[in-house]
Amino acid sequence: MANMMDEFEALLNESFEMDTPEEGSVVKGKVIAIEAGQAIIDVGYKMEGRVELKEFAEPGEAPKVEVGDEVEVFLRQVENSRGEAVISREMARREEAWDRLEKAYAAEERVEGAIFGRVKGGFTVDLGGAVAFLPGSQVDVRPVRDAGPLMGLKQPFQVLKMDRRRGNIVVSRRAILEESRAEQRAEVIGNLTEGQEVDGVVKNITEYGAFVDLGGVDGLLHVTDMAWRRVNHPSEILTIGETIKVQVIKINKETHRISLGMKQLQEDPWDLVAAKYPLESSHTGRVTNITDYGAFVELEPGVEGLVHVSEMSWTKKNVHPGKIVSTSQEVEVMVLEIDGAKRRVSLGLKQTMRNPWEVFAETHPEGTEVEGEVKNITEFGLFVGLDGDIDGMVHLSDLSWDQRGEEAIQDYRKGDTVQAVVSEVDVEKERISLSIKGVGGDKFAEAVGGVKRGSVVTVNVTSIEDGGIEVEYEGMKAFIRRSDLSRDRAEQRPERFSVGDKVDVRITNVDAKAHRLGVSIKAREIAEEKEAVEQYGSSDSGASLGDILGAALKNED
Repeated sequence: MANMMDEFEALLNESFEMDTPEEGSVVKGKVIAIEAGQAIIDVGYKMEGRVELKEFAEPGEAPKVEVGDEVEVFLRQVENSRGEAVISREMARREEAWDRLEKAYAAEERVEGAIFGRVKGGFTVDLGGAVAFLPGSQVDVRPVRDAGPLMGLKQPFQVLKMDRRRGNIVVSRRAILEESRAEQRAEVIGNLTEGQEVDGVVKNITEYGAFVDLGGVDGLLHVTDMAWRRVNHPSEILTIGETIKVQVIKINKETHRISLGMKQLQEDPWDLVAAKYPLESSHTGRVTNITDYGAFVELEPGVEGLVHVSEMSWTKKNVHPGKIVSTSQEVEVMVLEIDGAKRRVSLGLKQTMRNPWEVFAETHPEGTEVEGEVKNITEFGLFVGLDGDIDGMVHLSDLSWDQRGEEAIQDYRKGDTVQAVVSEVDVEKERISLSIKGVGGDKFAEAVGGVKRGSVVTVNVTSIEDGGIEVEYEGMKAFIRRSDLSRDRAEQRPERFSVGDKVDVRITNVDAKAHRLGVSIKAREIAEEKEAVEQYGSSDSGASLGDILGAALKNED
């Protein structure tokens, strides 16, 4: 009897172990009733449990459950305080989803889900029971400002990473879109050929160009290929959403990049440049751009030429082009050179105006008196501003007749107005020489015009010095050294003269260039003696020198 009881107990325990499901497992059950927002589910084994209806709803949808439906639930507890099983449909779906997702992740397959919430850094996605994280950068190929239209929408995702132990899943919608775009691009690109004319829609505009949608694939229309003329910004000629005709310039099969052009569909204005703009012809153009080395001038849409800074002005040599011309200014230019191969036109601005040095040479011949402001003072002279915005130079040697140049230049200051005479104009070297001391004519030439070497003139003593005396003739100064004061050594004393004395002297030298007059009393006395001897006898004939000179003086009287 005892053996039979033991055997019965063992069978009973075995029955309980077989029939009672293990807590923490997924079991099948049947919906037997729906009440108070809950579904009552019979999970067998004489156990029933309750599940909130919302656990049967997909994100954004109404619950889908009816009496009689067979469902899988997660058995959390066999019996609670009310004698009911504690079950969860959501946890069952999660377990089922993790099994399915792990297989898809291993096979790199897409999974279906719906975005149902927003969290820091991204969104939450329901993958059929399992919740995944969708980073903001993985939502689309471009930043998404409004994710509203994507919420609750069932769509494919790619599992990037998953950790079942930690319950972490990271997915990407962008990977799916990029894959689809790549397939679509490959198909569209396969139907395109270089040189083909196609229609496209302007999708985006940047500083360097515009992206044009060719029907599933974007091509870049660079700003330099929009028009033959200079385009400062693509928005000048394009608007987003506009349909345009473009030509496929280049297709990169490896990177799937497409280069487009608009100007290639228009006539190239350079084909007629040589005929329309012959060398040395003048034309009116518009300044389109200014750089450190010059200014670009548009002769017509698509044809620009460069006016180099050296060809901008006759007089302004070291200034920025922006101080001579301004953007959008209409200017007259001359064609200097055309390089059709390089599509370059060299233009000149100053060539349309007369050379100011040529004009000055015509209107101011040598000897013309001019007036100007001292612009600069250097160690070798003055620079004086003249008509036509040009300068003339007064060399140190042309400052004064009476003073040395280094001394005379001390009397001038920048900004002084001076009178000068044009000495020389060199148009080729762009050089004008002036003379301040020449103003009023050459006083020296006028004073000694009739005086020659050997002439005897009367001078006035103006100063007595140890080395001789200073005299003046017709306003011109001269100096007689002590040795030239007399033929007689005993009379070579400066102190025997007084200021204001009139003295006859012999001209020994006339230096018109240096404005110097050489005079000597001694030379006059020697010349007079020689002349007297020749006229009134020789001392060798018995007459004394005093007799001869006396006779000469008597004859003069």
